Amino acid sequence: MSMSLDGYVEDEHGGFAFAEPDEEVHRFANDQTRETAALLMGRGLYEVMEEFWTAPERADGDEVEAEFARLYAATPRIVFSDSLESVPPGCRLVRRADAVDEVVRLKKETDGDLSVGGAALAASLLDLIDEFRPNVVPAFAGGGTPYFPRGADLRLRLVEQRTFGGGTVYLRYARIG
Repeated sequence: MSMSLDGYVEDEHGGFAFAEPDEEVHRFANDQTRETAALLMGRGLYEVMEEFWTAPERADGDEVEAEFARLYAATPRIVFSDSLESVPPGCRLVRRADAVDEVVRLKKETDGDLSVGGAALAASLLDLIDEFRPNVVPAFAGGGTPYFPRGADLRLRLVEQRTFGGGTVYLRYARIG
């Protein structure tokens, strides 16, 4: 996920336009998605992503976005929600009470990366997340939804970093211990 320089994935109004990727960052996101075995999403992120990226016009749009749309649709998506009644083909619905057990099972049975998206879902699974991979964008949100849950006590080690021409910095941290 992308976050502002001051640590937010959404601003105080729920917006995230400050994090819109340029073409270079979007290509990098495509590469990451290509390596992802499954996308794990909370309801909020799912509702933002699903309709937009599976819309037929995405396949006819900009080359980089069209590629992401194809990758997104081809990647299994697991949605953790208690309020949704159903999800379309390509997605699987899991109740929030079953989230920890489901992720433990997926970690044992899945080859490849499991990507967790959505701040609330990530916070609920914090103890199961092995790596954090934020794209830090050169903007301040001034408040909103934090990337890391408030009060989190994490010990991390930087294992990779990349700076993009537009000023976004990709950081990959592994959990220590």
